[in-house]
Amino acid sequence: MEITEVRIKLMDEPAERLKAFCSITFDNCFVVRDLKIIEGANGPFVAMPSRKLTAHCPHCRTKNHLRAAYCNQCGARLREPPVPRDAQGRERLYADIAHPINSACRDMIQRKVIEAFEQEKVRAQQPGYTSRYEDYDVGDFVADSPPQQHASNASPPPPHFARPHRPSSEPRAPQQPPSSRDRTG
Repeated sequence: MEITEVRIKLMDEPAERLKAFCSITFDNCFVVRDLKIIEGANGPFVAMPSRKLTAHCPHCRTKNHLRAAYCNQCGARLREPPVPRDAQGRERLYADIAHPINSACRDMIQRKVIEAFEQEKVRAQQPGYTSRYEDYDVGDFVADSPPQQHASNASPPPPHFARPHRPSSEPRAPQQPPSSRDRTG
C-alpha cells in the first residue's frame, strides 16, 4: 500500500492549534478525507477523521452528543451519561472513523502528510496560490442549477460529484385526512 496523493487545506488562523485539513489517497484508488494537522507540544501531528460520541435520550431514544444538556429531538433535559476514558484516564468524546492499526502505517501517514504540509506552506507564499484540496460539500453547489458547460463543450462532472436533489423550498400544503363524504362504501 502506498500513499499516492496528499492534498492540504491550510487554515486561515495562524494562532490556532488546527493548522490544516488534508485528504490522502492510497494506491490511486481510495481516499480518506478530513485528517487534521494539529500543532502539538513537539511539533505538528496528524489526527485521524473522527465523530462525536453519542448517547440515547431516555425519553425518545434519539442520539445526542455526550455533553448535550437537552435532546435535539424532544427537548427533554438529559442527564450526563458516564463518559468513557482512555488508558491515560482522559475522557473520550470522539471516536476515529478511520485509523491505522499499526505503528508502521501511522508513521508512514504522519511522515507523508507532514512533508506535504511543509511543502504547502511554501507554496502558499507564492503569488496566485490556490489550494488543491477539494471540498465536495453539498452547500458549495447552487440548488437546481444545470452543470456548467465550458466553451470547449466539456462533459459534466462525474455523477459521484453531483449534488443530491433537494426538494423545492416552497412550503407544502398540509395533507388533510379524507372526509367521510370522500369515502365510498
